[in-house]
Amino acid sequence: MTHPTDIRRDLAGDRPLLLDLFCCAGGAGRGYERAGFAVTGVDIRPRPNYPFTFIQGDALTVLAELIASGGIRRYTAIHASPPCQKRCALTVGTNSSRGWGGIHVDLVAPTRELLDASGLPYVIEQPDGQADVRKDITLCGEQFGLGVIRHRNFELGGWSAAQPKHLKHRGRVRGWRHGKYHDGPYVAAYGKGGGKATVPEMQQAMGIDWTDVHEELTEAIPPAYAEWLGHAFLARTPAGAVAA
Repeated sequence: MTHPTDIRRDLAGDRPLLLDLFCCAGGAGRGYERAGFAVTGVDIRPRPNYPFTFIQGDALTVLAELIASGGIRRYTAIHASPPCQKRCALTVGTNSSRGWGGIHVDLVAPTRELLDASGLPYVIEQPDGQADVRKDITLCGEQFGLGVIRHRNFELGGWSAAQPKHLKHRGRVRGWRHGKYHDGPYVAAYGKGGGKATVPEMQQAMGIDWTDVHEELTEAIPPAYAEWLGHAFLARTPAGAVAA
């Protein structure tokens, strides 16, 4: 039997295959592709801007079907970015006074359950404030010289990596806070108004040039994050471990 962490490879391109669940427009997928993976994305909504192989469907249903059919064995690893609005700091902190936050469906637990059942190494990505995700790795835009802070936490299932140094921020996020305007080297890549970033500013700040859809940009992680994770994963996988 092939060990779950052995590398499955794309027969056409000799690249390990990665399943990108809740993929949106492919911020994570692009990073993993740059790290050396062939990527297949899954999202419940049409994503015509997704730059790789795409399956439209419920991510957990697709994953369950792949596990049941054995099709999951084609893949080396899985990345999942389940909807994060239940308890994320931005949703609760910004909207709690209006009664928002804490009312959304939590998909992290059922996602983890299926990921564990897959037998594959995985990554679950969430923003700060989501208590259900173990903070094995925390990444920040400043670590990659980006124009956003955009802290993201990553739970690593079935593998591990060393936490990179979290660099000191160079200043504030540009925008209005409590009636006062603050300038700074970072833009707010979420929401609209109040000095939030424009679409071109978000594209430049995060390194995303294949979509100009505002909603897709606000939900994306910078590709640099997933590229770092992809390199870290491939560096720890035994050399030459290729499925027969």
